[in-house]
Amino acid sequence: MQTSSIRKIPRQWFFLLALLVILVTFPPEIWFIVAGRLPDFASIFLGIFIEAAPFLLFGTLASGLVEVFFSKDLIARLIPKRALPGTILGSLMGIVFPVCECGVVPLTRRMFRKGLPLSAGVAFLLAAPVINPIVFFATASAFGFGLMLALRFALSMGIAIGTGMVFSAAQTPQEALKPIPGTTFIPAEIPTVEGAKPPLAERWRQVLTIALDEFFEMGRYLVIGATLAAAMQTFIPQNLLVAIGQGPIVSVLAMMALAVLLSICSTVDSFVALGFVGIFSPGAILAFLVFGPMVDIKAVLMYARVFHLRPLLYIILFPFLLSLLAGILVNYYLPGL
Repeated sequence: MQTSSIRKIPRQWFFLLALLVILVTFPPEIWFIVAGRLPDFASIFLGIFIEAAPFLLFGTLASGLVEVFFSKDLIARLIPKRALPGTILGSLMGIVFPVCECGVVPLTRRMFRKGLPLSAGVAFLLAAPVINPIVFFATASAFGFGLMLALRFALSMGIAIGTGMVFSAAQTPQEALKPIPGTTFIPAEIPTVEGAKPPLAERWRQVLTIALDEFFEMGRYLVIGATLAAAMQTFIPQNLLVAIGQGPIVSVLAMMALAVLLSICSTVDSFVALGFVGIFSPGAILAFLVFGPMVDIKAVLMYARVFHLRPLLYIILFPFLLSLLAGILVNYYLPGL
């Protein structure tokens, strides 16, 4: 008896079809407006992508180096076993690995596989885009060696440590982490037997292979994030945000929304924030500098590739609430910052 099999249609095609149906219902006037703004959209998209891609490449290269040259025993020796010291050290690892919010994601995921504790990895993920030498000198160039610089680094480190400590309650990393495609997650406490190391040239080839695979895997989320950020910048009037820039609470929310909207690299966001001085309140500027490197569109899409839904929400909500609180307190108690 013959049976016929019907090939399963990927659900992405249904979403695409639904999107096309919605788009064709738009009136012609909308299409003329969209067509007129396409050059702006393209330039913003390319600006975000070209700015972020080198740092993503650097992060994937560092990920390959960690996978090939770092053993689990080495990670275990370097990172304290106690949660708080390990989390504090994790928040400072950006000094050694100066990566932005794009490059830190693949690097952290690879270090998790090498046995990095969950709390230390989350702290590194959130703090490294700010707690690194490049961003330090960029912020100092924009705002000088003053209170804004000190508050940015202190708050970024404090929020990263606090969020990381929330994850110290997890029993196993698998509770929070998705597996890396093509690999099996090996907890740090399970000993492994390593054979003879391959020649150095072969190990460098492995580094480049891993870096290339992860660059294309994470790169698609960078493209999606850059597309969404460019669309929001192109088609949402930013003067709506600027109009509410002096309220002690609303201004902070507006600048945090702008940080997500712009999705700019932490190495240059200080100079963008400097352009809003005098328009937005000091607390709002500070919240922009603290929250933006931790949570923006492209970073969230990459986080979603690493973490399950509930841990992902924690990684977004804790920095949001703490950055909001810090910005409001600065507006009330340090209005002349």
